[in-house]
Amino acid sequence: MAKPLILGAKYRGSIHDFPDFDPSQDAEALYTAMKGFGSDKEAILELITSRSNRQRQEICQSYKSLYGKDLIADLKYELTGKFERLIVGLMRPPAYCDAKEIKDAISGIGTDEKCLIEILASRTNDQMHQLVAAYKDAYERDLESDIIGDTSGHFQKMLVVLLQGTRENDDVVSEDLVQQDTQDLYEAGELKWGTDEAQFIYILGNRSKQHLRLVFDEYLKTTGKPIEASIRGELSGDFEKLMLAVVKCIRSTPEYFAERLFKAMKGLGTRDNTLIRIMVSRSELDMLDIREIFRTKYEKSLYSMIKNDTSGEYKKALLKLCGGDDDAAGQFFPEAAQVAYQMWELSAVARVEMKGTVHPANDFNPDADAKALRKAMKGLGTDEDTIIDIITHRSNAQRQQIRQTFKSHFGRDLMADLKSEISGDLARLILGLMLPPAHYDAKQLKKAIEGAGTDEKTLIEILATRTNAEIRAINEAYKEDYHRSLEDDLSSDTSGHFRRILISLATGNREEGGEDRDLAREDAKVSSSLEIADTPSGDKTSLETRFMTILCTRSYPHLRRVFQEFIKMTNYDVEHVIKKEMSGDVKDAFVAIVQSVKNKPLFFADKLYKSMKGAGTDEKSLTRAMISRSEIDLLNIRREFIEKYDKSLHQAIEGDTSGDFQKALLALCGGED
Repeated sequence: MAKPLILGAKYRGSIHDFPDFDPSQDAEALYTAMKGFGSDKEAILELITSRSNRQRQEICQSYKSLYGKDLIADLKYELTGKFERLIVGLMRPPAYCDAKEIKDAISGIGTDEKCLIEILASRTNDQMHQLVAAYKDAYERDLESDIIGDTSGHFQKMLVVLLQGTRENDDVVSEDLVQQDTQDLYEAGELKWGTDEAQFIYILGNRSKQHLRLVFDEYLKTTGKPIEASIRGELSGDFEKLMLAVVKCIRSTPEYFAERLFKAMKGLGTRDNTLIRIMVSRSELDMLDIREIFRTKYEKSLYSMIKNDTSGEYKKALLKLCGGDDDAAGQFFPEAAQVAYQMWELSAVARVEMKGTVHPANDFNPDADAKALRKAMKGLGTDEDTIIDIITHRSNAQRQQIRQTFKSHFGRDLMADLKSEISGDLARLILGLMLPPAHYDAKQLKKAIEGAGTDEKTLIEILATRTNAEIRAINEAYKEDYHRSLEDDLSSDTSGHFRRILISLATGNREEGGEDRDLAREDAKVSSSLEIADTPSGDKTSLETRFMTILCTRSYPHLRRVFQEFIKMTNYDVEHVIKKEMSGDVKDAFVAIVQSVKNKPLFFADKLYKSMKGAGTDEKSLTRAMISRSEIDLLNIRREFIEKYDKSLHQAIEGDTSGDFQKALLALCGGED
């Protein structure tokens, strides 16, 4: 397991001490900027964002000495809104800034738990001690007492543990204790009926970061799942969110903040308080690391996202704190390339267990189910609830038994009866569930090929994500149902490189073995030669052919290693290079393969999110993903969905669908996260 990247003692903030600093001169400049009618906001932001926090405190002192006035009070009077909040935040010493944020989070009606989690999960021992002292000084109150008065349960206990600032130092790591803590966490959660939260609180709240990273590695090896998956499965509510934040900060505090910044700006509306708090608090700590990881994860610079998401002086001040735009999207700094490499190392080692949400029903009785379905469809009106309940709570193998029993009992075709009784989106979903998986995929492919125009997205989604065994079963089902070969139909309906890619995938001959490091380096070299395609001598066609040979035939573990080697050689993510150098269906097919190799549940989480976001719902895409993944990895998809989009798949379905269709989808979803 790769060790987390330690970037040395190098300063990683974006704000530096201003050279030739003169606090009296700065105090005078600020006084002038606020004198008279209106204020010179440009001059204020330029000066304050160009000074370190230590220098700003000296300016406050000089301002009081020169004018007998409180600089922060004057700034508050002159400025308004988000810009004021940002500038005033910068003027406070970091511990007092944190104290003010926490005071705001617990004052008034309701508590801002996200703010409490963010600050208390991410601060070092020293920062925590300074925060407690600053809170006492500013509000003449005890922070621990206020936290206890405003929170409850295990969430409260963990916050109090973190407040002590007694996490062990990184230089003490005992191998025996790593094993013991791993076992204790496993027994406290996965192996226990109910959960022993006290063990989670004690170990995650007190052990050193270096020690806990080794515990997380060992936990993955022992249980086959990352500690985060166990926390999600065993804990709930704000306590679960807090523990996940602690784990993220232990793994990489800059990565935690990169994620928080991305979530603060993505989608409709901006969470300005979060954005301000992070940009202020990290500007002199690790903003450069945050920027690098931001680009690694989101393929865009933090600078460009702030630029597109904010406006006016507020935007200008945030961009100054950001400290610069990072080059082309998709290219990494050398350090960020190493972070990306280690993220792959982690994913290559992780053997996360894939779990569906639909399981074989206990005490299964096909006879009783067949009778119940017949009754639900007989006479006037249809009992949709019974149909949904039975079909969504049986495995596909059990549904096939019900079909057989239905025919034996009633001499009728269950599929034909269902077709005549239900309609629209619900019919598409229920009938899809009644088909064996290979026949369902064969039908989706047939529909994508026939008629006017080709549905390339569906062809790509199915052929780029199925295993060899699944592809072979689809070929047989296609032949059986349509008396034609899938390959012939793909050949006649597509062309060029896209056709060659689809046919290569449709043979189901991807290698099954592990990685070959030497070959991975060779493959990465071929992939990196994509960049010469822009030159007049670059032969894009032969490059695409070589690329196809690698992406369509190598095993998944091997391709993960190729992607790592590619980052090491080029400082680029292979996915970004494909997007930059290729176009059309060829690009879409290659991107789908790469995303599927990197993280298949995340690929489908993205598909589901896109099928429901914006105006209107793509019901066909939504139905296809829910049916095809329900017994394979829908539980993993749910976890990726909430992680990336900050809302559960259950919530998304609830907000975007209705009626019986919604009921059936929620049953397949299998629960709220």
